Order: sequence, then C-alpha cells, then structure tokens
Amino acid sequence: MAYALKVKVRYRHDNTGRVLLLPALLTEKGLLLSHLRYLAKNTRNGASWRERSTFAIMILINYINANEGLFDQATELLESFDGALRSGTINPNDLSDPSGLFWRPRRAEDADYLIYLITDYTDWLARQPEYDTGRANPFRRATNAEQRLNWCAYYQKNDNVFLNHLQKDEDAIRRNSFVREVGRRGREPIVLEEVKKFPEASISLLLDEGFIRADRKDHPDPNMRIDYKGRALTLLMHYGGIRKSEAFHLYLTDVHIDKKRHEAVVRIYHPSQGASPDKAYRSREEYLAQRFLRTPRTQYPLTERLHAGWKTPVLSSTEKFFKVEFFPPHKATEFLHAYQHYLMYQRVEPQSHDHPYAFTNSTGQPETIKNFQRLHKAAVNRIGLDHRKYLGTTEHGHRHAYGYRLADHGFNGADIQKMMRHRSPHSHLVYIQSTSEEFRAKMIDQVEKRNGV
Repeated sequence: MAYALKVKVRYRHDNTGRVLLLPALLTEKGLLLSHLRYLAKNTRNGASWRERSTFAIMILINYINANEGLFDQATELLESFDGALRSGTINPNDLSDPSGLFWRPRRAEDADYLIYLITDYTDWLARQPEYDTGRANPFRRATNAEQRLNWCAYYQKNDNVFLNHLQKDEDAIRRNSFVREVGRRGREPIVLEEVKKFPEASISLLLDEGFIRADRKDHPDPNMRIDYKGRALTLLMHYGGIRKSEAFHLYLTDVHIDKKRHEAVVRIYHPSQGASPDKAYRSREEYLAQRFLRTPRTQYPLTERLHAGWKTPVLSSTEKFFKVEFFPPHKATEFLHAYQHYLMYQRVEPQSHDHPYAFTNSTGQPETIKNFQRLHKAAVNRIGLDHRKYLGTTEHGHRHAYGYRLADHGFNGADIQKMMRHRSPHSHLVYIQSTSEEFRAKMIDQVEKRNGV
C-alpha cells in the first residue's frame, strides 16, 4: 500500500561529528533521501521552512498516490495538484471524494507557498547530476500582462536592495520575459491589515493581578505569590517590543544593570552566531556545544519543546545582538525589579549548570514557549479577558502595543523601524495608520462639527 509519513531522522552527510535532526518522508519504498539531502543543503532556512517543505512534498506524494496513472507529464500533474489545493477535492453537491483525500480549499497565499516550496525542491533536484530529469514546473514565455507584473515586482524588490545599481538590465529583461507554468495566483488586493494590540487599559491589571502563581495564589508573602517570570517576560514584550521567541534565547549574562540609572540593560544575541559570553569560544553555537553539549534553540525541530524561532531582526553590532529599547524608559527599572525578584525567589537552577538560559521551568530546564503561552493565557483569563488574537490579548499583541505606542508619541518611521528591528522599511506602516476605532471617532467628530454640535 502506498503511503507517505513524516518522521524525524538524524542525518550525517560526512565523517565529521556534525549530526542534523531533520524531518523526513517515509514511503513504502523507504526514506525519500533526495528531499532529506535538499533540507540538509538548506540548513540556513528555519525549522518552520523545513517543516513546511516536508509537508508540501508529503501531500504531493499523497496526491500522486491517489491519482496513480492519470498523468503522463509532471507539469500536467502539478497543474492539477494546484487546482486541488485551491478548490479542495470534495464534491460540493454530495460531499463525496473518490480520491479519499478530502482536502478543503486552501487560502490563495497558502497554496502559492506550497507550490513555491515544491518548485524549489524540484528545481534543485533537476540540477543534481544523478537525476536525468526536467523541471516539474518549467518556465514559459510570459504574456505581455505577465511581463508587466514581473517588472512591477522587479522594481519593488530592487528599490530596497543594496547595490542594486550593479543589476544588469539585460539580465532583468531576460528573467522578466518568462514565468512558471504553474505560477502564483496571489490573494485579492486588501488594505494594509490592521493588527490588534494588547489593550493599554488592561496592562497594569495583567501585570499586577494576572501573573499569580496558581499553586500559591493565597500565599501571604507576595514574593511567593507573584509570578515574576511571567511578569518579566511580558514587560520585555509590551514595553521592550521584542518577539516572544527572542526572550527564550536570553542567557543570564545578557541582562546587565545600569547602576547610574538603576535600569536593566538587555541585549538579545543571535542564537548561534552571536558573541559567546566566554571569549574562549567564537560563537554561541560553539559555546553551547563545548560547554553544555547543546545546540541553539533554533536548530531543534519545530515539534520539539525546546524549539524557539528567530525572525532575523536587524542587529546592532559585529557581536550580533540588539539592545532592547524600553519605552517609556522607566519601564527598564520595572523590568529590572521583576527580573531580580524572579532570580531571587523563583528561578530553579539547572542541575550541574547544564545550560546558560535565563528563564527556567520548574525542573531547572530552559523554559519553553508553549509553557509561557499557557501561563500568559491563564493570566489574561484571570483578569476577565478572553485570550484571542483578534482581540490583541495573545502574546504578540504586546509587540503591536509597543509599535502603536511609539507612533502615538511622535516617533517617525525610521525610529520605529530601528526600535522594532524591522528589516523592511515598510513594516512600520501598520502602526501609523488609523485603526477602525480611530476612523469612527474621526467620522463622528466631522459629523458633529458639520451639525454644529
């Protein structure tokens, strides 16, 4: 029976001690080794990309198995697969599906990304000397309309590319004259999506009354009752603007004290390439490996509890870190208070000092994102709020609140981009546009002015 299952494997491609833990596809004929090699060649891409690439190939194999013998050409197969992604495989009249796949329709951008991942893999496969095959998604000459769209995308991209003046016009003309047989359709044009921020009116209540240790909620000593870890992490996100994943790369040595201002100075380093706290090691990856027999948290598979992502923020130094900019600045003192109390009263030290991470769980192991999400949700619910993305009450709502706060206080786009570590100069635009509530308030104000109210 034909099948495709996602499994975890330890992959070694030479005689060194370097071993990669990768997702892989197991079929009735064994591991799909070509895709495993492809992932190993692209380790700079994150765990999310590896998981999604594996998923894309897995569902393509499932589609091939469900339609065996129906397609003679790979391009014809990919076109039909693309249609199944976008429209689903279920007959809407009787909800039947002879293929047995029972796929629901996918969003346009999701289908586009899956096709892109498959195309990238098959392009790589076609370039390998041992594979005598053509591209599954070849190029064809673009129509006039498609060429115009290609040029629009080309100019948009190259306006923001360093040294774009070295781009040869003839190369651009050649590339923009062709498109893929199975191309991206894209989603319908929409206004820049409004993001939801954590409500400022509730943040003090969340910090003071939400983060309570459930097992000691009635303890008379506040140092035992308050969840200083949850409070410190939330202060970092809400008033420091960091992503939640970034906090879980912090070492104990990354938080310093400005004794003159009585403030915390927090530096967040690249999890593998950042400077080691011990100068005997060239990088944090080397430091983790040789001192603790560990790997950076970005290198754990997405399904592992110790995984923590990294969204490639702009770094400030050759030591590859960025400094957290608290706003308002006095919140750096508030964070220092919470962090010091966490260290004094609640941090569980790791056995034999087997890791350097600042935040630990109840057994002394590095705290996980999943556990913090659970603690944050409980704190939000404790003060009577629902924990929902569309309400801004999830963890990422704190970063959005930071961005809106900067815009409200007159910081310009360049300032917001720098303080939030955006790579794109356009990412800050969402924070300077009016929200739906602000639009409504403006409209009511205009009506009242016209009516002389």
